[in-house]
Formats: sequence, C-alpha cells, structure tokens
Amino acid sequence: MTQDTSSQDSGLQESFLSHLFELRDRVIKSALAIIVVFVCLVYWAPDIFHLFAQPLLKALPTGGKMIVTDVTGSFFVPMKVTMLVAFLIALPVVMYQLWAFIAPGLYTHERKLILPLVVSSYSLFIIGMAFAYLLVFPTVFNFMASYNAPLGAEMSTDIDKYLSFAMTTFLAFGITFEVPVVVVVLVHMKIVPLAKLREIRPYVIVGAFVISAIVTPPDVLSQLLLAIPMTLLYELGLLIARFYVPKPSPEDEDSENQASSASA
Repeated sequence: MTQDTSSQDSGLQESFLSHLFELRDRVIKSALAIIVVFVCLVYWAPDIFHLFAQPLLKALPTGGKMIVTDVTGSFFVPMKVTMLVAFLIALPVVMYQLWAFIAPGLYTHERKLILPLVVSSYSLFIIGMAFAYLLVFPTVFNFMASYNAPLGAEMSTDIDKYLSFAMTTFLAFGITFEVPVVVVVLVHMKIVPLAKLREIRPYVIVGAFVISAIVTPPDVLSQLLLAIPMTLLYELGLLIARFYVPKPSPEDEDSENQASSASA
C-alpha cells in the first residue's frame, strides 16, 4: 500500500515537473520571438516613435513640439514603443505557444474552438488599437487643443506622459473590442445562458458608460467613442453567440422529459 502511494506521488511529481519544463520552454520561445522582432526593428525606433506620435503632433499648433523632461526619455521611450510594436507582431507566436501548451488537456470540440478564438481575439485587439489610433486620438487631441487657445496656453506634452496615455488608451480599446469573444465563450461554455445575456442588456449599456468614464479623458466625446463601440460589440457578440449555443446533452433531455412527465 505504501509503495503504491509513493509511486503515485512520484508519478504526479514527474508529471508536474514535465509540465513546468514545457511551460518554461514555451515562455522562452515566446520571449525569443519578441526579442528577434525587436532587434529587427530597433534601427527604426525613432521613425516608429514619430509615427506613433503623429496624432498628437498634428494637433499641436504651428511650430509646436513634444518635450523631454527626463534625461534618458529620448532614448528609452522610443525603445518602449518599438518593444510594443515587436510584441504585437510576435503575438501570434505567443498565442500559438500558449495554445500548444493547453491543447493536450482539452477535448476535441474545445480544440476546434480555440483556434477561431485566438485568431478573432488577436484581430479584434489590433482593430481596437487601430480604432483608438485613427479615430480616438485625433478627436481627443484636437478637442483638447481647442481649450488651449482661449487660455493662451501652449500645448507641449512630454513624450513619456504621451506614451503612458497612449498605452492606457490602447489597452482600454483593445480589451473593449474583445467583448464579442467574451460573450461567445460565456454562452458556449454554458457559464451564462444567451437569454440571460439578452436580459441584462440595459445593465451592460450602463456599465459601458461607467467604464468609459473611468478609462478615458474627462470629456464626453472620448467617453462616447468608447461606450458606443462597446455597446455595439456586445450586440454583435449576442448575434454570433446564437451559432455557438451548445446542444443539450442526453442527460439534460432526460431530466426535461422526466420533469414534463411528472408535471403532466
């Protein structure tokens, strides 16, 4: 009995260590993919930052420039932006490594769902960032710049603070555009029924405006630019989730039949 217990413990320990080593290898591969892309892009770091700052530069008055208040800011900020771009480019590799790690523990029907979810999640995150860069940034910066003229103030933003603002906004809109994926997963995994998600639609709309008020600048325009897409994406998720509603299992059908016969 003692030998059986010890053999089971050693088997569990070996299995845990093998999974731990596999996770380490996949994290290393993901990090190497990001580093390789970063090294390939680092020569163009100033150009990448210039493109990254275009929405703000266009909103500055004639002759306006961004400023550097930190001694090392002019070096590290473009490096951080380049690392962000490298991470986005290498993100499919990172997602593949994550999928390859968890795939052996999934059922066949779950494996079929993982790949579409990964592709859609990556695509929606990039679309959310592009939406923020192409529409939200110009709108917000021009709106804010219009307040400086009556005050006689000069609009000059530190590059490090601009990076912090842009990263927060990118993350907010990238996560917001994942709403359809979240809705589909909740329905397909039987966590929340589709009918319940439709029922709580008014609360979701209110929550969208509350979240937008927290994560966006304190102006109505930028809040609407986040709350309205979040609401529309929730509706899109409800439409798509109809095709992923799981079929009732035989046990569920038997219980329903028994309940109907008992009531009869």
